[in-house]
Amino acid sequence: MLIGLTGKNGCGKGVVADFLRAMGYHYHSLSDVVREEIVTRGQKVTRDTLVVTANELRTTNGPSVLAERIMAKLDPEKNYIIDSVRNPFEVEALRRRKDFFLLMIDAEPKVRFERIKARARESDPQDYEAFVKLEATEAGSNDPNTQQLNRTCEMADAQVENNATIEELHEDIRHVLRALSANATRPTWDEYFMKIAQVAALRSNCIKRKVAAVIVRDHRVISTGYNGTPKGIKNCNEGGCPRCHTFGKSGEGLEECLCAHAEENAIAQAAYHGVRIADATMYSTYSPCLRCTKLIINSGIAEVVYSVAYPMEKLPLSLLTEAGVKVRRLEKSS
Repeated sequence: MLIGLTGKNGCGKGVVADFLRAMGYHYHSLSDVVREEIVTRGQKVTRDTLVVTANELRTTNGPSVLAERIMAKLDPEKNYIIDSVRNPFEVEALRRRKDFFLLMIDAEPKVRFERIKARARESDPQDYEAFVKLEATEAGSNDPNTQQLNRTCEMADAQVENNATIEELHEDIRHVLRALSANATRPTWDEYFMKIAQVAALRSNCIKRKVAAVIVRDHRVISTGYNGTPKGIKNCNEGGCPRCHTFGKSGEGLEECLCAHAEENAIAQAAYHGVRIADATMYSTYSPCLRCTKLIINSGIAEVVYSVAYPMEKLPLSLLTEAGVKVRRLEKSS
């Protein structure tokens, strides 16, 4: 789960972040991206330089730049807190992850001001009038590259009021986490097996195109294959396939290609190990060529799910349909 924190100054985002960190969530703050930039420039980190530098980064690199830089650091299998989300474009970028939720922490203005006074930071407003003026500046403007706290807060998936004790805040966060966890998404079976195929394709040694196929029965992978030269033959990327190694035009000289296709190798591996594949489903990163189509039909595979259309797909797909093999295209997932 990826939880973004947003809210106005003094609302208690730091307390919530500490609570989640104690639960095993890994912490990142969009403000840290700005701090790194300020340090690189040799400047002093203050509230003013944070705001000015963040606005400059958004103007130069796009309004979602802070979120994009953080996203590049994330592992898909870990839980994260993303603190200091202040711009709607940052929310949109983070929502490319299906497991992202934006949590707004709120508190009464006078409560927040008292908290700010108590922490006694030099750059914080010293009186309530200055506090209200700063709030208005950060709430939003007509410039999409500046902080847009009001609009960002409106995009929250859940909101927690933090006007009472820390214990009550913690219990409210637990309640929100239970609700979010109940609605959390995970990959469908199709997405799961296609992702496995996409990773398997990285093992391909073909220098023309990397393709992989996995054969599945009862939600279990029973065979995999990726394209490349036959076993015992020099790898394609090492010069084993003369056709590929000429780096000629795509689609030409196919009769000289020594590389076995991913679907062929998946079927051959099943045969080699004595694994029955009749009535199974094949997930392939590309739709099968005519040669592989004939093998698929004769092997008894019941369904083919593919991600990208092979350049010469029309005849193979019509042949599969005529033979009673179900065919579906699954758009490549991000």
